[in-house]
Amino acid sequence: MNELYLSRIALKRQEIPNFVDYPFSIPVIQEFDEIELNSPVTFLIGENGIGKSTFMEAIAMAVGLNPEGGSQNFHFSTFDDYSQLYQYLQVSKFGVPKTKFFLRAESFYNVASSIDRDYNDSMSAKLSESYGGSLHECSHGESFLQLVENRFSDHGLYILDEPEAALSPTRQMTLLCLIDQLVKEGSQFIIATHSPILISYIHGKILDLNRGFCETKLEDTDIYQTYQDFLKNPYGIQKILFEE
Repeated sequence: MNELYLSRIALKRQEIPNFVDYPFSIPVIQEFDEIELNSPVTFLIGENGIGKSTFMEAIAMAVGLNPEGGSQNFHFSTFDDYSQLYQYLQVSKFGVPKTKFFLRAESFYNVASSIDRDYNDSMSAKLSESYGGSLHECSHGESFLQLVENRFSDHGLYILDEPEAALSPTRQMTLLCLIDQLVKEGSQFIIATHSPILISYIHGKILDLNRGFCETKLEDTDIYQTYQDFLKNPYGIQKILFEE
């Protein structure tokens, strides 16, 4: 197994002033103690609103990344609404990754804009080499893949929040191939997702926030079972949904 740059994430509960104020009032944070990262790809799953993005943001900030996304060299901010959770996370590190990147679907446009601002015409060659050109000059989904293909490299630490948001099912499979190649080259991923395609990754570990960060098999996840049930009987399920 690859060397893991993050091996454990724990909540410094004794330092938290109270569990009434946000983000400590979020039930999943109140219940969180620690998780062990023993797989090159760790998936965090759970319903909308449960706190996945808040948790992912805190992990990214705890390892020195910008809360809106980007590498360790990104420092832009369009709206300071991030939580202070990162200050109360204890992250166990082992080794130093060659590079780090936080890919956040909801603020990816801001990351792409920041990249364009940071590179003027005299540096266009470097931009092309590092990011494959301007991310604004292709579709949302293609810009995601362009970033991963060109900017992500071996022995990296990558934190991805719902990377499937702009990707078709076939492009999600493309992303899965890119992830696998980077894993084989010594990289580590932490991914929050609703995609049954991504969580099927054979070398991944699934932690279900709906069940207190419990490790879960693909076939036992709500994601897998919901897609399976719907695709088996889409019209019957719609009839039930619409009548109710």
